[in-house]
Amino acid sequence: MNYENYDPTFPDQPVVDLYLPIWASLPAFTSKPAFIWSEDGSTNVSKSSTLTYAQLNDSVQSISFQLLNSLQRGDTVIVLCTPGLELVEVIFGCQRAGLLSVPIFPPDPSFSKQNYHHLVRALSQAKPKAAIAHRDYITKVHQYLSLPSRDKRLAEMLRNLKWIPTEDVKRESADSSVDSTLYNGCKPDEIYLLQYTSGATGIPKPVLLTAGSAAHNVRTARKAYDLHPNSVIVSWLPQYHDCGMMFLLLTVVSGATCVLTSPAAFVNRPRLWLELMTEFKATCTPVPSFTLPLVVKRGGVETGSSPINLRSLRNLIIINEPIYMASVEEFLHVFKPFGLNPSSISPSYGLAENCTFVSTAWRGNDNSRNSCFPVFPSHDKLLPSARLAGDEEEEDMDIIVVNEHTHEPVDDGIEGEIWVSSPSNGSGYLGHPFLTQDIFKGRLRNKVSRCYVRTGDRGIVKGEERYLFVTGRCLEVINLPNGQDIHPHYIETAAYNSCPQFIRGGCLAAFDVSRKIVLVAEMQRSEKDNKILRNICERIRENVFEKEKVVVGKVVLVKSGSVPKTTSGKIQRWLAKDNFLGRKTNVLMEIVFDNNGGLLQSSNGRGQRRGRGLVAEEKEEVVYSLSSAAIDRPWLSRL
Repeated sequence: MNYENYDPTFPDQPVVDLYLPIWASLPAFTSKPAFIWSEDGSTNVSKSSTLTYAQLNDSVQSISFQLLNSLQRGDTVIVLCTPGLELVEVIFGCQRAGLLSVPIFPPDPSFSKQNYHHLVRALSQAKPKAAIAHRDYITKVHQYLSLPSRDKRLAEMLRNLKWIPTEDVKRESADSSVDSTLYNGCKPDEIYLLQYTSGATGIPKPVLLTAGSAAHNVRTARKAYDLHPNSVIVSWLPQYHDCGMMFLLLTVVSGATCVLTSPAAFVNRPRLWLELMTEFKATCTPVPSFTLPLVVKRGGVETGSSPINLRSLRNLIIINEPIYMASVEEFLHVFKPFGLNPSSISPSYGLAENCTFVSTAWRGNDNSRNSCFPVFPSHDKLLPSARLAGDEEEEDMDIIVVNEHTHEPVDDGIEGEIWVSSPSNGSGYLGHPFLTQDIFKGRLRNKVSRCYVRTGDRGIVKGEERYLFVTGRCLEVINLPNGQDIHPHYIETAAYNSCPQFIRGGCLAAFDVSRKIVLVAEMQRSEKDNKILRNICERIRENVFEKEKVVVGKVVLVKSGSVPKTTSGKIQRWLAKDNFLGRKTNVLMEIVFDNNGGLLQSSNGRGQRRGRGLVAEEKEEVVYSLSSAAIDRPWLSRL
């Protein structure tokens, strides 16, 4: 196994936590910030909280000492801390204590909004001994337990937990020194983290990760992105899951500095991301693909009081496939005048079953710094998410594309399921032995081979550089009547482009019901004019057929927030379909079309229905209403 060392006297460590005491002992790192938290979404340095490497190491040692006063090494703990530096300290403290941690976002402790299902899932599957949370949160949980109207199953699980306030574990211990020769934290082959999948294609599943696999994963990512102690990372991703978690570990392995803020702060004010990169001279930032069009629309580049400068950025890491070339080109066009270098574009691929990181299409030695766009090829409107290793490159991350039915490798240029084999592979799904065998023990047919993780993602390898394009997910492929297949995101993109002034970008879901395609789309505002709503539905159907040659059988316009998403912004099409079939969607307008495009039936959210298509005079009136809508409704121009 080959590792990249930036200093031959600084050997790579078997687990991430062991990097902390080494960095903290170096004079140059004593006061070097490891993590900076942007308070309330502020870019003012004086309003930011900072953890130096020395402070973080001392805090982690103290937390691990206090945790082992009430827990035993190997116990499972659920971490219910909100995003912030305290969560970072607790995560590393659990690793040093040798505990298996399950970090999840803490639901409202009143548990009145039906937002606690993931907590129930984690408690029932992981069976933790204790929960770590802020004292105020614990107090509110106990208040809930005293209510007569409480959920009995949830209440029983909450009562069985030992509740540990973060204020108690952060108390200074008698001995905060660390001797790495006596390290008693998680060993490389021990499970240290339970990480849930995103839930994009089904109910989130608990992935078991060893401390060694996580260390390998971030070392591989460090090398791929060429990160080092001078790197500055800016991240608003959820810290308790997947990519957001990986960048906490990646920061420590690289000896870098990471500036953090919450997802809510970014969503409330997308310009914050640009301001943080400007203020702290970021060299690296990871974002989901939906970020780019969102910031173009709502980034407020020209309206903010502080100037934007992105000249320092070396890695704009784009995750969450598919990655459309058009959205990246648009982002570059808008932000190149603000110093954004096209060579910083780093389309990347990862999944929870491989810790997170798999590969990236970015290469630091590409000679494209002066080009208008990186020298990436495209496939069917998409950018590649990875570039497979050539024979001359020594890589231990083996990526192949196979026929998902025969389990045989396919030739380059043919789409199939992506399989990944590496020391970063997870150990399986907790409590799902048969699914673990099926997903984590994939083997090629009629060939002696290593075990692969079957990702469930579809992909295609193209070109001499062997770029990997992630085209969609196996479970979401729609089979068309003509025998061809299509990925739903193509239908959704064509639908959005038909009426971008009315429909929310990234908030559409296409799926098939009884061999007919249903398209659910969120409206930016709750439009009440039925004529406009019906015309939007017709435009969606016409544009999808024109662009993709696909017949949509039903268009459903819904209120904002009705299309379910994961915490990382992925559309949950399976859940959107379930909500549609179960009539759990806030419908504004629903139209059924026949195979020739005729309107069979329409109904609005109030249950009013209409029969066959609109008369000619009515259609003309609706077209006029649409064309003048942006003038009549000033808010359209701001979206």
